[in-house]
Amino acid sequence: MDWTDRYLQYVSAVRRYSPRTVEIYRGVLERFCAYSGQPGEELPSMLTPARVRNYEVWLLDELKESPRTVNLHLSVLSGCSRFLLKAGVLEANPVKLIHRPKTPKRLPQVFRGEDMDRYLESTRADGEAESLSLIVGKDKVSAELWTRRRDRLVVRMLYDTGLRRSELIGLDRSHVDTARRTLRVRGKGGKMREIPLTDSLCEEILLYLEATNRMLGESPVPLLVTAQGGRLYPMAVERIVKAQTGAAGVAGKRSPHVLRHTIATQLLDAGTDLNAIKEMLGHSSLAATQVYTHTSVEKLKAAYAKAHPRAKNK
Repeated sequence: MDWTDRYLQYVSAVRRYSPRTVEIYRGVLERFCAYSGQPGEELPSMLTPARVRNYEVWLLDELKESPRTVNLHLSVLSGCSRFLLKAGVLEANPVKLIHRPKTPKRLPQVFRGEDMDRYLESTRADGEAESLSLIVGKDKVSAELWTRRRDRLVVRMLYDTGLRRSELIGLDRSHVDTARRTLRVRGKGGKMREIPLTDSLCEEILLYLEATNRMLGESPVPLLVTAQGGRLYPMAVERIVKAQTGAAGVAGKRSPHVLRHTIATQLLDAGTDLNAIKEMLGHSSLAATQVYTHTSVEKLKAAYAKAHPRAKNK
């Protein structure tokens, strides 16, 4: 096993990174080796300040990669270098000597509150008990009603709980405790956390589970499933969010992560403690959560410029 595979095995088994993240890391290391290495050369000998700097310049100037992408590559190389330092095959981290390109600060994109209110109201019937009696098996009507019920629940869970897409997909039925109104979530690095659920969301989950049992004739382990009973997959969640919010006329970028940003910003605007939002989102540090304070400040600035008499008069 070469050092690339050893490092990827480490981030997968020890750091508990997601399979998608591990594949991103693999792609970065393979691209670096292809650019910097000689035939038969091993990764540790390639990790020198000069080669890393040349690689950075190549990404920026030749491939026209964005500063954000280049910083991702440098972060992967830095993490790998730290791993090799601990293994005793490197004497220093070469990435520490590299000047990283500046990345413009991007505020989280969020949906407008009135857009989400309109979406939830327009799809309310899809999640209620009245339509449950029409789901009797795998006929077309039942399949359509079940799909609409599941798709609304996908959006609502992302919006109500601030889950990441991978966390939503990883949920099993056993993770939902309707008696205690809580949801157990396995986040980044395998860390477990509990998220409170509203009464209405608990009721909607129970109705969805009953509908799923009627459709499939069994109780699958995953909470959110395909029509065949398999666990929902990433691109399916992306398509559901885009289709559901688009049909309701929700403006802007439509993705699962925007729903996460939206609920975090709304909770902050409502006066929720920043540490409570941090725990709900599963952030490892408060700094990651504080980005939402900038979104609120920008809203305040816009309102100030629009309403303040001296601001209007410049």
